[in-house]
Amino acid sequence: MKNSAVNPYLPLDEYVPDGEPRLFKDRLYIYGSHDTAGGNFFCLEDYVAWSAPQEDLSDWRYEGIIYRKKQDPSNPNGELELFAPDVVQGPDGRYYLYYCLRMVREFGVAVSDSPAGPFSFYGHVHYTDGTVLSEYMPYDPSVLVDDDGSVYLYYGFSSEMLAEKFNTEISPGAMVVQLEKNMLTAKTKPQMCVPWHKLAVGTSFEGHAYFEAPSMRKINNLYYLVYSSQWCRELCYAVSRYPNKGFAYGGVIVDNADVGTEGRTVPAYIPGNNHGGLIQVKNNTYIFYHRHTHGNSFSRQGCAEQVKILPDGKILQVPITSCGLNGGPLLAKGQFSAAIACHLTGAKPEVLWDFRNVSLAQIPYIYEAANQQGEKEQFICNMTDGCVAGYRYFCAQEVNAIYVKLRGQATGVLTVYTDACKAQAAGSCTITLHSQSWETYTLPCVLNDTYSLYFSFAGEGSFDFLNFTFTANEK
Repeated sequence: MKNSAVNPYLPLDEYVPDGEPRLFKDRLYIYGSHDTAGGNFFCLEDYVAWSAPQEDLSDWRYEGIIYRKKQDPSNPNGELELFAPDVVQGPDGRYYLYYCLRMVREFGVAVSDSPAGPFSFYGHVHYTDGTVLSEYMPYDPSVLVDDDGSVYLYYGFSSEMLAEKFNTEISPGAMVVQLEKNMLTAKTKPQMCVPWHKLAVGTSFEGHAYFEAPSMRKINNLYYLVYSSQWCRELCYAVSRYPNKGFAYGGVIVDNADVGTEGRTVPAYIPGNNHGGLIQVKNNTYIFYHRHTHGNSFSRQGCAEQVKILPDGKILQVPITSCGLNGGPLLAKGQFSAAIACHLTGAKPEVLWDFRNVSLAQIPYIYEAANQQGEKEQFICNMTDGCVAGYRYFCAQEVNAIYVKLRGQATGVLTVYTDACKAQAAGSCTITLHSQSWETYTLPCVLNDTYSLYFSFAGEGSFDFLNFTFTANEK
């Protein structure tokens, strides 16, 4: 890596959730929905794309707007949001963008000669007689172009509440349809390949049944269908030797609240919805997913973790980290934004289970605001007594102090620990804050190994946490 690759992997003022990673022409492209900082609903913006050379996954390039909401004939005024997309290269060499509009029962398809777009409207997925494919809540398209040129479309949304609200037939699980090589015409009827919770009883999927967000990849001659389970926060996978049948439950790959790792049973971060996919880049495999900011579900950011596929095809759950695509721990040198925290909890982490109904005064959260110069700043808002901001992992070499930049109204002690249980304190300092201007405090410490770092506050009041800087110059 030329630079450190952190989580989230895109600039902190970019909000691209539902990320589908695709490797085209030696570059890794990310296609996803597009949220707004502090937005009041999902996917308020037009589609954009970002890409990075496969040799350096820290070097992301903005490709611009690739498709606008109003380009679909069903949405001429742009009133409906563009939900989670996917992009594949068709047998003809062109690039096809599959998407859906908010609760419209059809899939739109756009096409481009370049993976970076821009894309032009191509049509709606339909049967040979021209009838639009509309069965079982068309939602969250994922497409596979198999080695023999066969094309499969996967989709499905198993929400009883929304099916009733929009008077439509629910997806009984992940659905699959084979398409003609024109990438637009369905040659088969939809069939279920991974069950939702009411059909999962007695199967390998029981307890981790399908809910939404399918993402298909073929790896080592096995078909891996990543999906968001009935718990929403976790991305699970199903595996088969066939693209459209025979799937068995594989396990959890990542949970955006980190539940299930290291015996964790309560959230270490806001446990919102999740969506992402697998990709192999330079002999490494990564899972892409998203996290939630602003204390709600509407300002999501893309994250990624390296995973290992075992010889038997199994994938073990990975912990969420702040280093993501870096290929190892971050070097504890220089300054890092506090907003790359992978763990962020208040004194009672269990309240995050119901974060949509919790007062923001009760929890810390990532936030964005303009500073006095009009520049966007991302920081942790509302650090109160018992709050913890955690970062995994850092490799330290003779670090003697950490500078932290804070603001607010608070008095107490800020301690940095090297473990989530807060059993090993590395350093602490007393803080006395009475200003909305950023102030710098020093935490003397001795760090000379690879660590997790957890900043924990004990005291009164609340403060915002902008960044932290490692130094080896303190004596």
